[in-house]
Amino acid sequence: MKTILVFGAGKSATVLIDYLIDEASVNDWSIIIADVDREQILLKTRNSPHTEAIQADITNDAQRSKLVRESSIVISMMPPSLHFLIAKDCVEYGKNLLTASYLDAAIKGLQSAIEDKNLLFICEMGLDPGIDHMSAMKIIDEIKSKSGVITSFKSHCGGLVAPESDNNPWHYKISWNPRNVVLAGKAGAEYLLNNVIHRKKYQELFYNCAEVFINGLGKLAVYPNRDSLSYLPVYKLDDATTFLRTTLRYPAFCLGWNAIVQADLANDVFIIDTERLSFSRWSSPILPFVNEGNQPLLHYLGLFEDAPIPDNLKTSADILQYLLETRLKMLPADKDMIVMLHEIEYIQAGITTKIESSLIVKGRDHLRTAMAKTVGLPLGIAAKLILNGTIQLTGLYIPTIKEIYVPVLAELEKEGIYFSERIL
Repeated sequence: MKTILVFGAGKSATVLIDYLIDEASVNDWSIIIADVDREQILLKTRNSPHTEAIQADITNDAQRSKLVRESSIVISMMPPSLHFLIAKDCVEYGKNLLTASYLDAAIKGLQSAIEDKNLLFICEMGLDPGIDHMSAMKIIDEIKSKSGVITSFKSHCGGLVAPESDNNPWHYKISWNPRNVVLAGKAGAEYLLNNVIHRKKYQELFYNCAEVFINGLGKLAVYPNRDSLSYLPVYKLDDATTFLRTTLRYPAFCLGWNAIVQADLANDVFIIDTERLSFSRWSSPILPFVNEGNQPLLHYLGLFEDAPIPDNLKTSADILQYLLETRLKMLPADKDMIVMLHEIEYIQAGITTKIESSLIVKGRDHLRTAMAKTVGLPLGIAAKLILNGTIQLTGLYIPTIKEIYVPVLAELEKEGIYFSERIL
């Protein structure tokens, strides 16, 4: 019997677990789900006879390696900093590995060992990164097959609240790891725009954000996402004079978040003495950045309340995360929404053409979110395609090649995740 091992049962794992349970019942597979919170696993496995819930400490080498040894393939839904622990075990015990996180230097360092053991590691197999790569490369390869030359590539993606559940001034609710929301953009961004390389610091990202128009939603704000430049050679777009990857938000979010960043209220390094410290005293550095546009947002978060800060919060990032989780949490009936837009310009036979390819996915409720669906399904589908022999690669990859993106996108379409294209 083939066994799928999933490390992590948090917010983004719900739909993945649903999918794997359904596939396990058809294929007679077993699923082991390991998490520090066993009760959280049991809430998501629906008493399926194909699943086993294991309470596990991912940093416990003996416990972790035993689980890896007993598996056929491993999916890591853990924070990025913990993937390497799992990856080392997968190399040692000859197991394939899937993650939704960015391919980092540590796992790249295992590439030779992965190849020597004829293993398959696929990273960036989620939403963004993940579905963005696959859907973009499908268009890029189609254009190139017709001798088109791509001159501009822009890709935008964001996890938002669905319009029917949008009832706060931020037009945002937490549908994924709240710590990642707090620290988003901290590394700054690099991108190519009109043949000029731009490098933006964290403090510059949320100021005067550009906007795009999405049919059915209207204007959304965009801010540059991490290092776009590193994907230029990956996408093989040597002729592009613009290459930009961004995060989508409603414009109000950027107004409020810019003030928070300017005031350094997302700092996760400096320890704060919170004894007898109120939210209003903690947030006082933001006062010079408060204006008519962002004041309602900052008040809504509770920044100016005189209530005491809980003792267990030690950094500004902790405090901000606490406020986000209490003020912007999804209620049981709330729905989130994933929006993605690719804007691609190319020249073919002397004629310039622009393609817009867009995706909108709505969640079912606060557990089976669009975020969980779009992050989890690519991982589950890839696991299935590897186990059934459809994907027969070895090596270290992200999903930018046809052998991966063609079958995965076809399966995603069956699950209601598909793009609409228009030519301008």
